[in-house]
Amino acid sequence: MSLSGIGDTPKAEPPPALFPAPEADAPTPARRRGGPARNGPSSPGDDAGRQLVFFGAEAAEPAVADLAGLLAGPGEVVRMGGTARLSVQVDAAWRVHVLVAELAARGLAASWEPAEGERHVVRTSYTRVLKPLAVAWLHGPSKRPPATFHLTGRRLRLWLAAAGTPEPPDGFRLRLGADEQECWEPIGVALAAAGLAGELLGPGEGGPAYRITGRRRLARLAELVGAPPPAAPPTTWPPPPNSPHPHPHPHPHARVDHGVVVGMYCPFGAKTPTTSP
Repeated sequence: MSLSGIGDTPKAEPPPALFPAPEADAPTPARRRGGPARNGPSSPGDDAGRQLVFFGAEAAEPAVADLAGLLAGPGEVVRMGGTARLSVQVDAAWRVHVLVAELAARGLAASWEPAEGERHVVRTSYTRVLKPLAVAWLHGPSKRPPATFHLTGRRLRLWLAAAGTPEPPDGFRLRLGADEQECWEPIGVALAAAGLAGELLGPGEGGPAYRITGRRRLARLAELVGAPPPAAPPTTWPPPPNSPHPHPHPHPHARVDHGVVVGMYCPFGAKTPTTSP
């Protein structure tokens, strides 16, 4: 079922370079030879914290490269000739609305269909625009992050929208692809580089997923991903740093039923139904 009227066109321009590696900061010693001492000590963690704002979700315009965040989670990409298609299975209707809107913001048509276990599959059309993403992530039939993969705020926002779950009071779980063990370690490295080092949970522990815990890390996650989308129940999103209400009440005119927002105006001109997008 299509949720967007935006389609791929033959004249679509290719996206910019997909995976620009962040420039490494030049190491600065505590005291330069023959020079004055620095005012205070600095640690890699402090430097990472100061840099996070530049990688937040609101720091750049939406780009096709952001969809790498879906592939860091349970998203899949397949190729067909000179085109590719991206899909992801989600567990709640609000995620469908958020992802379709995010894909439309990047000029990509999207559709959804119900799946087993009250789940839904969101997928794009086959398009040349996604081919570079597929080339970077596919090694034969297997999905694996490219060597330069890193996580920005927009990539994390998409991952969280597709497969993020809060674990009160100070935790958040980001689900991974079930049969993609080769991805898990490098994605964990990327999380740590973003200041979000997490614990890898195996399938027998409610995973595969990374669990991010601690108020400081949760505050960083909230800063990176930005405010919750309109369709997302507030309790499903990381609370803003220093928020007096870690789990705010939902919209006064909405009801949350098993993770689905009921009776709330959605971006596509219709109210969200109770059991499907």
